Amino acid sequence: MKTLFDTVSYECSKLVTTYYSTSFSTATKMLAPSIRQDIFNIYGFVRFADEIVDTFHDYDKRTLFDNFEADLERALKDQISLNPILNSFQHTFHKYEIDKHLVDSFMKSMRLDLDKQVYLTQEEYKEYIYGSADVVGLMCLKVFVSGDEKRYNELKESAMSLGSAFQKVNFLRDLKADFEDLSRTYFPGTNLDELDEASKTKIIAEIEEDFAKGLSGIHKLPVEAKFGVYTAYRYYKKLLTKLKKTPSMEIKNKRIRVADYQKVHLLARSYVKCRLNLV
Repeated sequence: MKTLFDTVSYECSKLVTTYYSTSFSTATKMLAPSIRQDIFNIYGFVRFADEIVDTFHDYDKRTLFDNFEADLERALKDQISLNPILNSFQHTFHKYEIDKHLVDSFMKSMRLDLDKQVYLTQEEYKEYIYGSADVVGLMCLKVFVSGDEKRYNELKESAMSLGSAFQKVNFLRDLKADFEDLSRTYFPGTNLDELDEASKTKIIAEIEEDFAKGLSGIHKLPVEAKFGVYTAYRYYKKLLTKLKKTPSMEIKNKRIRVADYQKVHLLARSYVKCRLNLV
């Protein structure tokens, strides 16, 4: 029986989520138990791919990524993998009939991070955002709507916007690490050596537009998913508010965070709003 191995695999995906992102882990735990594990499974997969290109500096990243991608392809084809993270992900992939194009687009953007350091045009930037964030939102949406294709298509655009907003907030928050440690510049036309208020304001306006589109979709989510997604939305909106109030050069020199007590407050307010059907 493969049941025990699958259980161990699921626990590994949950553990990865818990250790790598307390905020995302908390939001995921606010989802209904019926869909919670599948979101852990998706996060574990995208987290491992991202770790290869972002942190394994003392190793041959390209070889590691090539091997991971080959293992992924075998996992999706064989519907099993001895890599527990990929074994978990393939289960969710097949259970909800996730479009392979979404997985391929994600891996394409992650592979870009092996070499590409500057995004000069809006087209390059949008393609990277689509693969690194939008498609992850779409994979999660498949789970949220239990594979219902009609509902998926209705909420597709808002899910992509929310994914874009989360990713762009991450980019703005992590300017220091991306620019100094990885020599990456994601925002086209922005000189991070001299990040000014005008550039910051333009970026934030773009993110706020994404958030507005994303929120319209949250209102229409099934009850099983709404609280968890709204909690994540509130957290990232709070982080954006802090970034908005922080001088541009300070953003470049330190990582802005949301304090733990503020996270608890956001969680409580999100719960009340969802219980009162105000979302």
